[in-house]
Amino acid sequence: MKNYFSSPFKLGILGGGQLGKMMLYDTRKYDIQTYVLDPSPEAPCRIACDHFEQGSLMDYETVYNFGKQVDVLTFEIETVNIEALEALEKEGVDIFPSANTLRKIQDKGVQKQFYVDQDIPTASFKIYTNALAIKEDAPVYPFIWKSCQGGYDGKGVAVIRSAQDLESLAQVPCIKETMIPFKNELAVIVARNVSGEVKTYPVVEMEFHPEANQVEYVICPARIDEGVAQKARDVAARVSKAFEHVGLLAVEMFQTQDDEILVNEVAPRPHNSGHYSIEGSYTNQFEQQLRAILNLPLGKTESKVGAVMVNLVGEEQYQGAVLYKNIDKIMQMEGVTPHIYGKKETRPFRKMGHVTIVHKDISKARKIAEEVKKTIRVIAI
Repeated sequence: MKNYFSSPFKLGILGGGQLGKMMLYDTRKYDIQTYVLDPSPEAPCRIACDHFEQGSLMDYETVYNFGKQVDVLTFEIETVNIEALEALEKEGVDIFPSANTLRKIQDKGVQKQFYVDQDIPTASFKIYTNALAIKEDAPVYPFIWKSCQGGYDGKGVAVIRSAQDLESLAQVPCIKETMIPFKNELAVIVARNVSGEVKTYPVVEMEFHPEANQVEYVICPARIDEGVAQKARDVAARVSKAFEHVGLLAVEMFQTQDDEILVNEVAPRPHNSGHYSIEGSYTNQFEQQLRAILNLPLGKTESKVGAVMVNLVGEEQYQGAVLYKNIDKIMQMEGVTPHIYGKKETRPFRKMGHVTIVHKDISKARKIAEEVKKTIRVIAI
């Protein structure tokens, strides 16, 4: 085994947002030297990494030159220059997940076609050059529109109910996807290390904000039948095997009305649906990412206790220097742990933090989570 700990070994992370910041909790725990690249001079990772560089993640030379400095390179966001990753791999830099895996995931049109080619169940879809091309195809309304690239945190996704809705969209390559009448939106995180050891986390249930299309609550374990949960874990393991990824793969799924499992999309990195694991699991998802990409034994994925995560997002009418109003009140509640991401400016629906609620009774945890959501307010000073 290589000596990663208290050594000259360098781990590079492309992206310096909250996912990277939370990964750095564990690199510091293990004394792993870290290099981070991010376009923002105020990136949350800046305070905790050993070496920070400001620069574009989409610029070939910037990503290539950054990658030449490190021994293993990973990323916390998919919008990075793949050509630079491919060049680095050819020169012997270990990159996990690989550039090949990222190519199949970065473009949602390519990702969806990959599911069809691999016989993985997913909603029916069609790829278009732009939204107006959908209009010319005389579609049946309503349906889901997704931009092929650049979508995140609810952006790049819309429910289209009329031809007029199509005219206001960005005219970029996109997908028209059939709306699925589902019982639940579920997710499973799969970990795979370099040697091929694989473990899955328990199935979580996700509740979404109706306007922002962002996850409001993540509930672990999901309140579903054990047979459905096993089916979801099996599908997630199939998806992981098909992508041949190393690291974490968050697989988002629909549970249909007849209890079938359809894959929605994936993220090849730590994910919002796994934040509960910091307090709730034996091995949190960020430590597991490190174990996987450094080819260490994977940790236990079972939960220690029931957990619910609440996303903290900027309130709709506020923009400016952030204030977490009533955070002292939620800290008085049983089993409540806030996580603040380090973004100094709030704006409507921007992810600013999350709160985990742990309780042996998941229904009580969910009630406390609702109280947390009603109490804390992310506003501007």
